[in-house]
Amino acid sequence: MINDQYYNRRYVISGIAVVIVLTYIMRLFYLQIIDQSTKDQADNNALVKQTIYPSRGLIYDRNGELLVFNQPIYEITMTMRDMGKNWDTLAFCKSLSISREEFDERIAEIKDKRKNRGYSRWTPQVFMSQLKKEDIASLQESLFMFPGIQIQKRTLRDYTYNAAAHVLGSVGEVSQSDIDRDAYYTRGDYSGRDGLERTYEQQLRGEKGVEVLMRDVRGRIQGSYQDGELDRTAKAGTDLYTTLDIQLQLLAEELLAGKIGSAVAIEPKTGEILALVSNPSWNPKVLVGKERSKNYNTLLKDPTKPLMNRATQAMYPPGSTFKTIQSLVCLQQGAITPNTLYPCSGPGSTPIKCTHHHGSPVALDRAIEQSCNPYFWCAFRDLLQKDGYGKENEDFRHRYELWREEVMSFGLGQKFTDTDLSEQSSGSIPSTKLFDKFYGKTGWKAITIRSLSIGQGEILVTPLQLANQAATIANEGYYISPHLNKNDSMRINRHNLKIAKRHFEAVKEGMHRVMVYGTGRHYAVDSLHMAGKTGTVQNPHGRDHAIFIGFAPLEDPQIAVAVVVENAGFGATWACPIATMMIEQYLTGEVKRKDLRKRIGSTVLNESVKKW
Repeated sequence: MINDQYYNRRYVISGIAVVIVLTYIMRLFYLQIIDQSTKDQADNNALVKQTIYPSRGLIYDRNGELLVFNQPIYEITMTMRDMGKNWDTLAFCKSLSISREEFDERIAEIKDKRKNRGYSRWTPQVFMSQLKKEDIASLQESLFMFPGIQIQKRTLRDYTYNAAAHVLGSVGEVSQSDIDRDAYYTRGDYSGRDGLERTYEQQLRGEKGVEVLMRDVRGRIQGSYQDGELDRTAKAGTDLYTTLDIQLQLLAEELLAGKIGSAVAIEPKTGEILALVSNPSWNPKVLVGKERSKNYNTLLKDPTKPLMNRATQAMYPPGSTFKTIQSLVCLQQGAITPNTLYPCSGPGSTPIKCTHHHGSPVALDRAIEQSCNPYFWCAFRDLLQKDGYGKENEDFRHRYELWREEVMSFGLGQKFTDTDLSEQSSGSIPSTKLFDKFYGKTGWKAITIRSLSIGQGEILVTPLQLANQAATIANEGYYISPHLNKNDSMRINRHNLKIAKRHFEAVKEGMHRVMVYGTGRHYAVDSLHMAGKTGTVQNPHGRDHAIFIGFAPLEDPQIAVAVVVENAGFGATWACPIATMMIEQYLTGEVKRKDLRKRIGSTVLNESVKKW
């Protein structure tokens, strides 16, 4: 037996050696098999992977009119490793008509890993982008003088019409969060930032291709690697066919010029949006190219808020247009019948006065025709008090919740979630919780909330919701969520109301009478049977807002419209003529009332409004 105190140490030393060897093996396995960065760096010594960018999908209107297309642009990339020590910076700057200071500034940005996390000396970095052919002409001629520089062809959005900016949206450079979220993007890429461009980004963007080139030891490109076996062809984006009628869109934008407001037109049977206008707006071309950031900031600071899509985001009390819904809910819950009569004393009526004398008593169709405030207050009161108030107001509060539920079934008080409209406000149909908070459970009665009966008070709706309301009445009890993609499956998103179909006849007749005998008669189109309802909405911040909803033809509705003109006064004076001309254009192909079109379109109601 060997008696050596150092004899067992050989096992310790052997173990350490094994651990070291295993560590090296694991590290090599990680670098060569798992971590591709080392391999990529080695490949970059011999290979150049050049991205081939796809053409973005085109956007059309419902009739095949081209709305958005692509124009070629160029970007300059540089691979720092290939530029060498004797690189002629001044000659390069001269070829691009930029100063040395601009060059140094841009290089600093590229190398700043806080701004450019993907920076590497071995990979191409974007130096300048969105350049036109004339911008790079001089550089192209002398490109051989600048190793490491590549000119990459890209595309830039262009527009056939100066219209529909809010709907179409824009394309801009991706942010770092976009890159972190989606591996498709790298620094310098572009994606849809808003509107349809954003909603359908994955469809429109297509798939990138790649061309693998081989270079020699001096970095010179020798040609395609392995005869192009590793190359991948770019796949163009899929074209998008929208539901818009561009001629109707152009007319609505023309009529809203010089005004703050919006207009929405829907095909009732399908939920397809025919026009969606928000004013003030801008020429979509101003958010394209190198001036995009500057122009966007200018729009952002404009006090008239042109970047806000008023058609889907602005909220207003619906005013008298709400009386159509009030009628249907009261009919469904048995508070009234079409023949129920209520008295009206005109401006002397209490607790809600009427705007004018129109005879008394009145039934439902004439109450809608004359927009009789006392009639709808009485109907609302009788609905809420139908079962009395009950212990601690429970019966009354229950009736109110039933009323609220049926009102919201028209698409009010909530966003349309099964649609491709991403920028929406929900509006508001107040709940019992809200009034309990203000007054306590037993502190509010029908008279407390009487303003709701005529579409004022705490009720708020968007113009999109108003147009959908008109479409729902036109359909006699259902709507398909409003949408902009002509080729999608949105039609399955049908929402059926609990209101019986028979109740719509009286309401539609009342709306028809508005256009024959009531406030809409001056702007009705003789050849069309129209249904409509005007509204003049109280505005605590200034002059009243003008609102109109309507549809036509009465027998087989093809178009439903809502128009809101802020601070314009009576709905019959401004919103109604705009809506009826939109209906006339869509159903007949032209507006024959040339003088009316010129007068409305040329009248400026707000001096601060401009079209960018």
